Amino acid sequence: ALAAAQERGTKLEGLTVQIVQKAGVDGRLFGSVTNYDIVEALTKQGHEIERSQVRMPDGPLKQVGEYKLQVALHADVIVAINVAVLGES
Repeated sequence: ALAAAQERGTKLEGLTVQIVQKAGVDGRLFGSVTNYDIVEALTKQGHEIERSQVRMPDGPLKQVGEYKLQVALHADVIVAINVAVLGES
């Protein structure tokens, strides 16, 4: 399990995921980006991740911008990904 997690980790490390949400003029989202949205975006790119593996220490993302989040694939394998939240009016 550890070797498989490490292999998946090398594919995910430094990956950037773009998520488009409706946002106001000031860059605040009309909702929020949750771990569910991030898992959905990663699945579209061919990565299988569970919601519980996405670490969001500050809770759901509520602003347009770039965020560094962690994905825990295994107790010893934690990789950093970038999440770019883009606003659409």
